[in-house]
Amino acid sequence: MSNPIKPTFKTEWFSLALIILTAIAAVYFWQKLPMPVPIHWNLAGEVDGYGSPHMAAVILPLMTLFIYLLFLVLPYLDPKKEQYANFAATYHHFKNLMIAFIFVFYLLTGVNGLGYKINMGVWAPLLIGLLFVILGCLLKKVQSNWFIGIRTPWTLSSETVWNKTHQMSGRVFILAGIFMGLTALVPGVWKLIGFIIAIGLLVAALPIYSYFLYAREKKTQSKM
Repeated sequence: MSNPIKPTFKTEWFSLALIILTAIAAVYFWQKLPMPVPIHWNLAGEVDGYGSPHMAAVILPLMTLFIYLLFLVLPYLDPKKEQYANFAATYHHFKNLMIAFIFVFYLLTGVNGLGYKINMGVWAPLLIGLLFVILGCLLKKVQSNWFIGIRTPWTLSSETVWNKTHQMSGRVFILAGIFMGLTALVPGVWKLIGFIIAIGLLVAALPIYSYFLYAREKKTQSKM
């Protein structure tokens, strides 16, 4: 079976380098993190959950490795695997972005666990907001597939609906990301409200928009 995403050293070196750095950091954190270690923060950035230092040291590195391997496997499982050749570079960018996001978050939480004062109530929304902005830029280039993008019955049934939905999705993700990032500047309760609004917009508006496009397309076809 041919490889639908064609991994090369050029496409993989960034993710592999981060995985190696994550493993090195995991060994260090395994030895240095105190008992107990902060593993969860409330919206005000205050610690409200503790756990085992060994768990804190290995959970995110293992998740990073799993996500990397999953990105390598998914194109083989996709019934639309032939589409990946049309957005292979974007697919690799998605993979690198997710690995980089987890790596940075892991370092922040690990350093915080060592006793350095890092306000996660500020950094978390900033990082998530940046993630969504970059995802918005990438979504516009994603071609129809079963694993990456806004996958509704209507986008998967029509290339036109898929493309128009993802053009709109890119803009919505960017706006949601900026909005999430700005919540870093407000008190905890407003962070929650901001996140609910942003996620609600993504979860509800985009599927509805794709249905609207599909219904309009079918109505137009029925008149021809």
